[in-house]
Amino acid sequence: MSEYQYYEFQAVDRPLTQQQMSELRACSSRARITPSSFVNEYQWGNFKGNPDRWMEKYFDTFLYFANWGSRWFMLRLPEKLLNGKVAEAYCGDANFLCRTKDDNVILSFQSDDEDGDWTDEEIRLASLLPVRSDLMRGDHRALYLGWLLAVQSCEVDDDDLEPPVPPGLGDLTAALDSLTEFLRIDCDLIDAAAERSSGKQDAGFSLNDIDAWVLTLPSREKDALLARMIAGAEPHLANELQQRAVQARRGGEKPTDVPRRTAGEISARAEVLAEEREKKEAVKRAREKVLQERERAENRKKHLDSIAGKENDLWAEVNKLIATKQPKRYDEAMSLLRDLHDLADVQGKKAGFSSRMSALYAQHERKPSLVDRFRKAKLVK
Repeated sequence: MSEYQYYEFQAVDRPLTQQQMSELRACSSRARITPSSFVNEYQWGNFKGNPDRWMEKYFDTFLYFANWGSRWFMLRLPEKLLNGKVAEAYCGDANFLCRTKDDNVILSFQSDDEDGDWTDEEIRLASLLPVRSDLMRGDHRALYLGWLLAVQSCEVDDDDLEPPVPPGLGDLTAALDSLTEFLRIDCDLIDAAAERSSGKQDAGFSLNDIDAWVLTLPSREKDALLARMIAGAEPHLANELQQRAVQARRGGEKPTDVPRRTAGEISARAEVLAEEREKKEAVKRAREKVLQERERAENRKKHLDSIAGKENDLWAEVNKLIATKQPKRYDEAMSLLRDLHDLADVQGKKAGFSSRMSALYAQHERKPSLVDRFRKAKLVK
């Protein structure tokens, strides 16, 4: 298999300048560069840029995969919407990392599996972009999935306690499903972790909820927020306000005291769930096999009933097909002979079939290809 690498960067919050696009072009003459993206595929050679530096300077999201099993996904978010210390509580040593740079938090997810199946239909960055928006709204499920990736990669000690489990871990969005598929996070590990995940993610606010929260803000602050919104220089102001509203609503809720598990306990539970799932799948496969065999038997009976009384015509057709001396026609003759054999078995006329089959064999015993087919079909001894 030839080498293949795919690099895709996206600038989400603000477009690239002409100067920035020129700087990127200097690193690649073949890449597709727009004010919002850089995409390049390599079947020889290597990427000349530095993804970490490019995320600090130019882009908000990055995706990479290679046909030898390497996968890499990065996000850059404003620290005012994702606290760096909160993110660090979920990070490992290599497969899931975070760092802070110029008031931004950069998350890095990596998965390497040399034995992983390669497919041309790999995930593209567009399917993962909503993960960033969810994080900026305060949805931390992607962080917990990153921690599970580190657990799966044996970066986390068995005795280490899990970080806070976000709600809705058992009900992932399409984007989070794409993330788990891209990073190859074990589904049983996710199910084990989700057993301590309460409820669902906050569904958002109704207009009445928003009106009620806005009424609690001082007039001077509301005027300042409106001015900032009109100025349009802060693309995440709505996310910032939404997080404030969520925190205000949760401030009146009594926090639930959920015992934290160790990484080893979650992994052990995942093994139990995997065994249970495999047993259920085995039972399901066995049940489906019985149904399929029953259906085949019923269809076979209907077919044999449909040819009953036409035996002489079928024997004549067998002789006609054999007379062509064509391999394809030989195969058609074998199919008819099997029908005649099974029909004779059902009708209790096996002796009659054996007699005619012996005569047919004697007539054509000097045709090796045909005789070999007789034997493989177990029509003669």
